[in-house]
Amino acid sequence: MTRPITAGVDGTEESLAALDWAAREAVRRGLTLRVVQAWTFQPYEAIDAADPGTQARWVRDALDEAVRGVTARHAGLDVVTDVVSGDAVETLLDAAAEAELLVLGSRGHGPVVGFLLGSVGQQVIVGAKRPVVLVRAGDQPSAEAAGREIVVGQQGEPEDSAETLRFAFEVAAQRGATVRAVRAWSLPPVFAYSPGSMQLLDEAGGLEPFEKKALGAALQPMRELFPDVPVIEHLEIGSAGQVLLSVAGRAQLMVVGRRARRTAVGARIGSVAHGVLHHAPCPVAVIPHTE
Repeated sequence: MTRPITAGVDGTEESLAALDWAAREAVRRGLTLRVVQAWTFQPYEAIDAADPGTQARWVRDALDEAVRGVTARHAGLDVVTDVVSGDAVETLLDAAAEAELLVLGSRGHGPVVGFLLGSVGQQVIVGAKRPVVLVRAGDQPSAEAAGREIVVGQQGEPEDSAETLRFAFEVAAQRGATVRAVRAWSLPPVFAYSPGSMQLLDEAGGLEPFEKKALGAALQPMRELFPDVPVIEHLEIGSAGQVLLSVAGRAQLMVVGRRARRTAVGARIGSVAHGVLHHAPCPVAVIPHTE
């Protein structure tokens, strides 16, 4: 089945930037662009906006106008639109399930807005089975110019980040970009060492060589699948979120994995993805791990 690139819009500046990003990605991949807007009737007091039909027309007209701008910039782009009356989270999760990836707007640098207002965006990111890309207002095609890297975070064992790395390498291959694979590490407390871990560290020659070997092992399958994609191995001591943000200025896209965590107050994304989503200046792709 051929999946579309799907953009969720809500009329905000951030979501329109996401729409533009999604259109460029659809052109690159030769896929259909699907544009989805969730809508719920709001009982305003004004007479001319008091009925659902009037509000539905407003939503449809605004969506059509946004799409006209995209099709004017990308001749020949195949676009389909859907205005869905219902819950935004459910609508976006349904759209994500049928998409190659879902693209949404994000403000970052503090509270997020648009589809990310309150818990909506977090619920979408946590629940989506397909990649979700978050795009800031003001994002420009020039940011995708040659020289800007695809930055991807790698952690744990090779299988832990396989989907995340594959996504990053696929995008880099499509764009002719370099992949910067980032693995952050820190000195664990003494009590964290076990006889088995001490033996592995001894065999590797120390903690830093051990981490470098782990990063190389995770990247080797991707190097074989994408031999023409240049790769920079970035190993640095520090927290994963901070290290990723330190190289965000080099990135046209940052790619992170996420494993949903269930808590007493609902589902949460990990601290690394959360920090990058709020503070990275570039678009961020969040890749779900296979359960």
